[in-house]
Amino acid sequence: MIGKTEIRESLPSDVALIEKLYPSAFPDEDLLPLVMELLKEEPIVLSLVGIADKDLVGHVVLTTCSIAGGTDKVALLGPLAVAPARQRQGIGSAIVRAALQRLKNAGMSQVYVLGDPAYYKRFGFEPDDGVTPPYPLPEEWRGAWQSFSLRSSKPHLHGKLSVPQPWRQHALWAP
Repeated sequence: MIGKTEIRESLPSDVALIEKLYPSAFPDEDLLPLVMELLKEEPIVLSLVGIADKDLVGHVVLTTCSIAGGTDKVALLGPLAVAPARQRQGIGSAIVRAALQRLKNAGMSQVYVLGDPAYYKRFGFEPDDGVTPPYPLPEEWRGAWQSFSLRSSKPHLHGKLSVPQPWRQHALWAP
């Protein structure tokens, strides 16, 4: 429990609420098909929800990935959604921090994200040019490709991120 928000793993009974969350959090993007496919994917690393006042107010998916030719256990963070009425209240941050701690406890070495550098910098994410995303990014998005080390010594990983099928859509990696 963080503040009045409980962070826990999602349950099958949360799916209907997750289906309502993403269209309201991202009215200009259709992320729901990706989220639903990721929730069916095995092995998904983690699906966390934030519950406040008995309402589902946030959700994140972290997907097991690998780096071509490597053995490190890595994950891809996203999508992350917070109900519009509950944004800017620390719910997304609480969910991300809980997720990073759980991944560290599970022995993951690195987490990648394609997201707003100003937002993810607060958790310690940094631009990453050693590991490339599955598709070339537009130049204006290069700083949005970031990673976070879950080890005390930052690994020097190199290669291409290998993602599960739901992430293998070029449109997810381009404007």
